[in-house]
Amino acid sequence: MAPGMNGLPPGAFRREDEAPDEVFYKSARLVTHIDAGAIAAVTQLYREYFPPGGAVLDLMSSWISHLPREAAYQRVAGLGMNAEELAANPRLTEWVVHDLNRDPRLPYGDAEFDAAGLCVSIDYLTQPVAVLREAARVLKPGAPLVITFSNRCFPTKAVAIWHQLDDAGHMALVARLFAETGCFEPATTLNRSPRGWGDPLFAVIGKAKDQSHRGERGERGEERK
Repeated sequence: MAPGMNGLPPGAFRREDEAPDEVFYKSARLVTHIDAGAIAAVTQLYREYFPPGGAVLDLMSSWISHLPREAAYQRVAGLGMNAEELAANPRLTEWVVHDLNRDPRLPYGDAEFDAAGLCVSIDYLTQPVAVLREAARVLKPGAPLVITFSNRCFPTKAVAIWHQLDDAGHMALVARLFAETGCFEPATTLNRSPRGWGDPLFAVIGKAKDQSHRGERGERGEERK
């Protein structure tokens, strides 16, 4: 069970396939996991929340980041599981292969980023509160973390609690994850599903609190003594 998530069923963050994630993600998947309408909704959210010219962190990234084509960013850092996918992403200025389920610490310094996105992957995190705390650490005060998701997933890798909830439950769960960190302002939940047929698209957005009161921290979040 993830730390700090009392009240959820035992095994809430376990998965059917508990084999190492690097095995599952070894082969590149150069495909999109939501349809064009849902992708456009993600892009519009990034257009609204990511400041042009800023430094952006793409968590659990792949070969495409869904950033607005017209927006230029000073830095786009991608963190994901497959080197071939990350190398194929034309928007990334840098990337690193890093398994957040093995090590939720982010390999970045404090307050490096003006915004972060986590697209259609929150359901795969086995330590989501720890990852979101790290996201808050590397974000500047007031910077947004935009978490988006649909109703698609790799079922054997999604955590058990995700399978037990409907769309509204997913939004409530992600908002609770933000709250459990103690590092974000109250989250905003949005239904940005396109009209008509197609994949739905939901978002939960939290803005990082000032982390300076939590003690001086260095790279990867280790507290300095």
